[in-house]
Amino acid sequence: MARLTDGRPGPLGVARRRHAFLPGPVRRRESSLPADPSTAVWVEKYRPRSLAEMVGQEGIVPLLRAYAEKRSLPHLLFAGPPGTGKTTAALALAHDLFGEEWRQNFLELNASDERGIDTVRTTIKEYARSAPIGGIGFKLLFLDEADNLTAEAQGSLRRMMERYSSACRFVLSCNYSSRIIDPIQSRCAVFRFRAFTPAQLRTQLERVAAAEGVQVEPEAFEAMLVASGGDLRRATNLLQLTATYANPVSVDTVKRCTTTPMRSEVEEMLGRAIRGDFLGARERLYRLIAETGASGEDILRAVHAYVPDLPDAVVPPERKVELIDFLGEVDFRLAMGASERLQMETILARLARRTGTAR
Repeated sequence: MARLTDGRPGPLGVARRRHAFLPGPVRRRESSLPADPSTAVWVEKYRPRSLAEMVGQEGIVPLLRAYAEKRSLPHLLFAGPPGTGKTTAALALAHDLFGEEWRQNFLELNASDERGIDTVRTTIKEYARSAPIGGIGFKLLFLDEADNLTAEAQGSLRRMMERYSSACRFVLSCNYSSRIIDPIQSRCAVFRFRAFTPAQLRTQLERVAAAEGVQVEPEAFEAMLVASGGDLRRATNLLQLTATYANPVSVDTVKRCTTTPMRSEVEEMLGRAIRGDFLGARERLYRLIAETGASGEDILRAVHAYVPDLPDAVVPPERKVELIDFLGEVDFRLAMGASERLQMETILARLARRTGTAR
């Protein structure tokens, strides 16, 4: 019978073995590709495995490639919106640094799941102080969504970054660098990732569609670009979803598969409000919510993107400034749990009252 590390018999004749340096189970990214590529999630299937394969982020990728070539790097902080390549950059850096031994020298944790100080004191500490495997004198620890760590956990993490820097390099990823304490930021080389341009998104989507044998109408590509908002992960997921629904993919297919309001729908709703037809605009709002399942946040983002393009003859620049300021207030109310439908109606009411004769 197999026995435990303390000599006691193990259940069902299976020996219980703990990881050499981590207390408890550890989640490692085993591979970027699943066993059956035909059933793969396209985001993972087409994720670049090397920094040389990455698209966009022209001011960041060359510096990371230089780090990999010299096999020397400081602690890193990746900041930027979701879907801009932060996780991909960390994985590709590990591949380029360690080659076939990258799994043994790379640990990925998500601070959204493990955000307390106990995680820093146990899992991260035990990994950081262990010896690296291979010819490079350090390992990589990738902490995703690090801005979700508590202040106490960040303070403990800062001390570990100092103490174990000889054996481990920390790569932190966050959406908002302002939520990372200054002592950590000062110990890292900070890279700010930007949203992908429409041209970059379209190039990548066309490449994936061609590889998968999916026909996509040009107008459908444009609709995907609007719905994704510069997020390559969201755009790729949307492409896979629409390709599963229909082939060829049309604009109507994209509308059925996304909750993001199309520009034409937002234009019609705001147009009625600007003409003073509040009831008509509200009816369009209700249809957006009921037919597309759009959330208040989705609609708010769409309105925010459209307001600057409103003709000055219809909405003077000073009114646009007031409206943008009000949209910020509505965004805060939504974050605090206010009614989405009621807050969207207040935007339409303000537009109808300021630009037309409300009815």
